[in-house]
Amino acid sequence: MTDWTPAMVDERLVEAAAVLRRLPMPRARGYFNVWPRMVVEFSDLAGQTPEPMRLPPPSAAAISRMEAVLRWLIWLEPDDARLVWARAEGAPWKAICWRFGIGRATAHRRWEYGLSLISWRLNGRRVPTKQSRRSLVERTRGASRLF
Repeated sequence: MTDWTPAMVDERLVEAAAVLRRLPMPRARGYFNVWPRMVVEFSDLAGQTPEPMRLPPPSAAAISRMEAVLRWLIWLEPDDARLVWARAEGAPWKAICWRFGIGRATAHRRWEYGLSLISWRLNGRRVPTKQSRRSLVERTRGASRLF
């Protein structure tokens, strides 16, 4: 496999968030209905708002990729993992900044750091412990030039 870049990590995170959204809602076990299904005629449906269309459930391969991606978030600090996941779900920067109580530049820097750290770990590199976050992001930028 080719070297992982932060952009590739971001794509996988976005895909995992979409797959998680498409999974069916969990139901409580032990409850069931023995009544027959009601036959609905067209006149009963007239004037009602239609139910929103749903995407089909994800494939087994997509669910497996999602499970692997969710394990990546363990490598990050809890706040950084929440920030990266919120961005993968499509949350706007303003909402992220309000939620974490940080500025836009800080949020973007932490997001970049999270993606860079995950890509370093996926490439089998040991993450340097006595360096700043900025140096790790700059090293990753030099390798990929995607940010």
